Amino acid sequence: MVQACSYKSKIDPNYYCQKLKINCIQGNKIVLFKTSKGDFEVKLFGKDNPVTVSNFLENIENNIYVNQRFYKIINYPQLKFIHGGVNPDNKFYFERIQTVNKTSPSIPLEIKLKEEINPRYNYQIKNPYETEKLVNTFESGSIAMVKSGKDKSSSTEFFFVTTKIPELDGRYSIFGKIIKGLDTLKKIENGDYIKEVKISN
Repeated sequence: MVQACSYKSKIDPNYYCQKLKINCIQGNKIVLFKTSKGDFEVKLFGKDNPVTVSNFLENIENNIYVNQRFYKIINYPQLKFIHGGVNPDNKFYFERIQTVNKTSPSIPLEIKLKEEINPRYNYQIKNPYETEKLVNTFESGSIAMVKSGKDKSSSTEFFFVTTKIPELDGRYSIFGKIIKGLDTLKKIENGDYIKEVKISN
């Protein structure tokens, strides 16, 4: 709810974790992406984005990313977007989603601001004063969930960026960052795929 340019909500992460029937993790985790181009490690920001990270970890545990193609690569002179996950346009998506019994195609947009106890949900940060207070912004190797609506994130699709892109800050749930193997990410092209994603700790 927006009142006088301020955000107020009594909804906390546990509300959405219970609603989505996922185990709410509130600590940072490391996951290993094994791809056709090599491996890289990603630190997930469970402390700041517990709902998004918990949903992502459940997807990993259900093996929904095994042998999934990076379905869209967008190249700009100084920036690359690498989209991965389970794309609804893929027939295999429906078969796999039935297997893991994931009934919701979306999760709430989840964005954390400094000095606020809980993340903000279903609310894009557009005010320049507020964007300066974002805990996580797009940097080289950032991972965020694809949007499935104005204020919703996909429950399965994500994307990486290869450099800073402040124009998108506050509009997506940034829930992790590559900490090892960034060069591998930059080599990914159309036709490459995820062999598997493993939880390291």
